[in-house]
Amino acid sequence: MSNRTLISETVDCVGKIVAVEGWIHLRRDHGKLIFLSFRDRSGFLQIVVNAKESSSAYETAKKVRPEFAVKVIGLVKKRPENAVDKNSVAGSVELEAQKISILSKAEVLPFDMGGKDLNLELPTLLDHRGLSLRHQKVAAIFKVQETVIDSFRIACKKKDFTEFQSPVIVPQGAEGGSEVFEIKYFDHKAYLSQSPQFYKQIMVGVFERVFTVNKTMRAEPSVTTRHLTEVTTLDAEFGFIDSWLDLIDMAEYVIKFMIDSVSKQNLDVLKMYNATSPKISAKIPRIKLREAQEIIFKRTGRDNRQDPDLSPEDEREICRWSLEEKNSDLVFVTHYPVSKRPFYTLEDPKDKGYTLSFDLIGRGTEWMTGGQRINDYKKLTENARKRGIDLKKSEIYLQAFRYGMPSEGGFSFGSERITMHILGLQNVREASLFPRDMERVDERL
Repeated sequence: MSNRTLISETVDCVGKIVAVEGWIHLRRDHGKLIFLSFRDRSGFLQIVVNAKESSSAYETAKKVRPEFAVKVIGLVKKRPENAVDKNSVAGSVELEAQKISILSKAEVLPFDMGGKDLNLELPTLLDHRGLSLRHQKVAAIFKVQETVIDSFRIACKKKDFTEFQSPVIVPQGAEGGSEVFEIKYFDHKAYLSQSPQFYKQIMVGVFERVFTVNKTMRAEPSVTTRHLTEVTTLDAEFGFIDSWLDLIDMAEYVIKFMIDSVSKQNLDVLKMYNATSPKISAKIPRIKLREAQEIIFKRTGRDNRQDPDLSPEDEREICRWSLEEKNSDLVFVTHYPVSKRPFYTLEDPKDKGYTLSFDLIGRGTEWMTGGQRINDYKKLTENARKRGIDLKKSEIYLQAFRYGMPSEGGFSFGSERITMHILGLQNVREASLFPRDMERVDERL
């Protein structure tokens, strides 16, 4: 069993000899003293190497460079009061090195990793992803994303949802159209899933309330700051609803739980990015698409009132309105046209031509989409035929509706977009560990 001590544990080891293992972050030489900024998974620690105390440790310290992996044995000491780093988990102590062992050497770095910010153009940041992810501020993005995903799971489980895993290889796209990746599946044609929609609806017939954290792929010919080819979606679906309002209420509960979790668990990262949690009113504003377009027209003179969807600029404008008038960074936009929504979306019987659907727009970008589904087998198959859905390939999906499907619906969040807008990142690729788009599969194409 290892005798390794984590940096976060050293504060309880003053006066003791410990062994720490991690990476060299920075090295500063001051005559017969060398100061090492040292990190492991738990934080940063200052290591002092004194030639008078240990000549062997000093000679080794002269050889190390940033990103060398090393083991250091030394004495934990309290730092002087005026030298305490209050922003570090082990800022009240330092380690006086007695022995340093180089575990693995690093090549000369292609850029400076020592600053608080990693000032690189996005292509360079992504071209060196294996290195740039080690930077404290970059890595912190994915601690927030971890909280976003974990809190989605916790919120759903608190409401008695069951998690399941949805297939990635599918016989056809859930939404029709051409935005799917075709793959050779032995001697057959198959596709990469653009949505777990069919499967989460099937699972409503099993567990009533289900969710899945899924990789979804869209072959959208789009190179923007808000689109990715591969995303991690957070999908929930549930049955026996009284109306579509049950769905939007549940979505509101979930997003509030997620944002509250980030605010509590990732306060240090928010401070690092000078970011604030989204403002949310007691009840997130809800307006129909047509109402949103009318508001935008009156505010800007831009007339998109006949469009079936909000443009990116319209999404930004309706969020400005929501913040100014409702003190909320988030706003639900509802009742999109039937023509704009997938074939399984239920039309509002009181508002013909429009669906019982909704998007959550946050800080100028769509975070989530959802709505009530058609649970009538005859109507569902009729709509599917009209949209070019192959009923034979959808047999397993349709079985769920032939054998009794209650009124149901659900929603899907984009974890990367939520992370991006909580931290105020400029490009959604920054919120993806290994982003895929039209021009990149790890390396630039």
